[in-house]
Amino acid sequence: MDSQNSHHELHSVMGTTTHIPHLLSAEGFLEWKYRMEKYIKMKEFIIWRCILKGPIRITTTLPEKTIVDKSIEEYTDEEFDKIEQHERALATLTMSLSPEIAQGFREYKSTKALWEALIEVYEGNEDMKQSHQDSLRQKFNMFNHVLGETLEDQFQCFITLTTEISSTGVFVSSSEVNKRLLKYLPKTWDINVAII
Repeated sequence: MDSQNSHHELHSVMGTTTHIPHLLSAEGFLEWKYRMEKYIKMKEFIIWRCILKGPIRITTTLPEKTIVDKSIEEYTDEEFDKIEQHERALATLTMSLSPEIAQGFREYKSTKALWEALIEVYEGNEDMKQSHQDSLRQKFNMFNHVLGETLEDQFQCFITLTTEISSTGVFVSSSEVNKRLLKYLPKTWDINVAII
């Protein structure tokens, strides 16, 4: 039963072709952002267009050439379809947020505004991004073998770290990655490392 629950929880966070990825915490934002973009583009590309283009305004021009918002009673079926697309896009993005996170973003009424607010809060301004990049670079430079962990677990941590580094715009050459990987292997691998 526990494995079934953890499998369901993983699907909830990561998403599948039929289930939307969920943002549960600030730490998972970069991965969620990547997966959410892919999910939306795969599922319904028009939602991604709503994020890129922003909200629509249905207007009419009065006889004196003044442009005003059209009253909802005057909307055409085509205009209702456009409004529906934007509402569906906003609902999709909102439903991907945990209740705790969504609560802090209820003021945003368009998909574009919500997406940009999430990026601003969780990726931060340029100083915060630079600080995060520096922190990742430091983690990379200090990455080392941990006693008691399997080689597979450590390799997965290393892959996760290098992927996050890459996604934040920090350049690490393949040579650096290979050297760091070989350097952190347990002492029992010294002969193998020397051969490599």
